[in-house]
Amino acid sequence: MGVPLSVLDLATIGHDETPGDSLRASIDLAQRAERWGYRRIWYAEHHNMSRIASSATSVIIGHIAANTSSIRLGAGGVMLPNHAPLTIAEQFGTLETLHPGRIDLGLGRAPGSDQNTAKALRRDPKAADTFPQDVQELQGYLGEKSLVQGVQAVPGKGTGVPLYILGSSLFGAKLAAALGLPYSFASHFAPNALEDAVSVYRREFTPSEQLSEPYVIAGVNVVASDTTEQAREQLQAAKRSRLRMLTGRDLTREEADSALDSPAGQQAQQMLTYSAVGTADEVKNYLDGFAEHAGADELMVTSLAPERDAWLRSFELVAEVSGMVDVAARH
Repeated sequence: MGVPLSVLDLATIGHDETPGDSLRASIDLAQRAERWGYRRIWYAEHHNMSRIASSATSVIIGHIAANTSSIRLGAGGVMLPNHAPLTIAEQFGTLETLHPGRIDLGLGRAPGSDQNTAKALRRDPKAADTFPQDVQELQGYLGEKSLVQGVQAVPGKGTGVPLYILGSSLFGAKLAAALGLPYSFASHFAPNALEDAVSVYRREFTPSEQLSEPYVIAGVNVVASDTTEQAREQLQAAKRSRLRMLTGRDLTREEADSALDSPAGQQAQQMLTYSAVGTADEVKNYLDGFAEHAGADELMVTSLAPERDAWLRSFELVAEVSGMVDVAARH
C-alpha cells in the first residue's frame, strides 16, 4: 500500500452476542492490529443502537489502551455537540496523560442518535450551530492557553491531543481547512460528497500549529477472504444487516434479499459504495485505486464481515497483502 492503513472498529454486537462479547472482541482486534502494523484504531460515538457497543467512547479507548502498548487509539469520533468541550478536554487529556503519544480525538457534529435519544442526552437542538466555536474552545483547553478566562482542563492543558475533523459534507471540509486540522471523510457509509469535500479541503487549507499541510483520511469498507465467493457471501450478509438496521425490521434472509431492490434496500447498498471485496490481492488492488480516487493520505478500513472469525480475517489479510506484517511470523 502506498498510504498507511488504520482501523475503524464499530464495536458491533453480533447475532447471539452480548455487549461484553463485542467489547472483548474489540480488545482482541486491537492487540492483533498492533502486531499486524496498523497505525491507529478509532471508535465512534453512537447512542441507543442495539447492535453497537461504542457509546462510551473514551472509556473504551482507555481500557483498550491499557491492554495494548503502542498502537494509536482515538475517537472517530466524539459528537461534540452532545458534550461540553471542557468535559471532553478533561477526558482526552486524562487519556493522553495515562498513555502519552497514543491518543487521537476526532470530532463530529452529528448527534450519533435519533431525536428522542438526543433529548435524553440533554442535547440542545441548536448545539450543532456552535460546533466551530466549540472545537476552538476544546483546542484551547488542550493547548497552553484556554479561551475561557480562568478555566483550565486538568488533566488536559498542554497535552496537545491532536484533533481531527470528521465529516460527510462540505461543511466539515471547510472547517478543517479553516482551522488547519486533518480531515477524515466518512466514505465508508456516506460516499456521495467524497471527491468534492476533499477538493475543497485541499484547496482552502490554511496551515496551523498542529498541521503544516492538508491531511486526508478516507473510510472504506473491507471484506477480505480466502476466496472471492466467501467474501461475496459475507458482503451479502452485511447488506442484509444494514437493511435490517435501516428498516428496524427483523427480516429473514429471504425477505432481506428480496427487499434489497426496494428504496430502503437501494439506500443500504448505496451506503456501501466504497467496499473492497474479494481475496487479499483483489482487496489490495481496490484499496490502491480507492486511495488515489479519494486523494487520501491514509485509509481507515472497517470490516463488513458479520461473522467474528471472518471479521478478524479481513483485517489480517489486508495487513499481510499490504506488506505490514510478515505472513510467516504473524502469530
